[in-house]
Amino acid sequence: MAVTLGALAAAATLAVAVPGSAHAANGVLTINAVEYADPSGCYSIDSFPTSVTNDTDAIAEVHSGPDCTGPVEWLVYPGETYRTETAQSVFIL
Repeated sequence: MAVTLGALAAAATLAVAVPGSAHAANGVLTINAVEYADPSGCYSIDSFPTSVTNDTDAIAEVHSGPDCTGPVEWLVYPGETYRTETAQSVFIL
């Protein structure tokens, strides 16, 4: 519970700190073996279980809802991989 609240607080802080940030992350975001070079914005998840590997210089938000809506399920920091069976989208900050 504390980890989830900490992740949500960090996401809210980042969202307020960089509003309107329009640049892409440098590196590769991999969702279920599909690679996105220099990703930016929202990516749908369409199969489960899901693996999100963040090899970028930005944080990836894993959302419980489609189109990057709903609560942030997890923050995937650069160099990390997260596995889920419930998330529906990923937003790269």
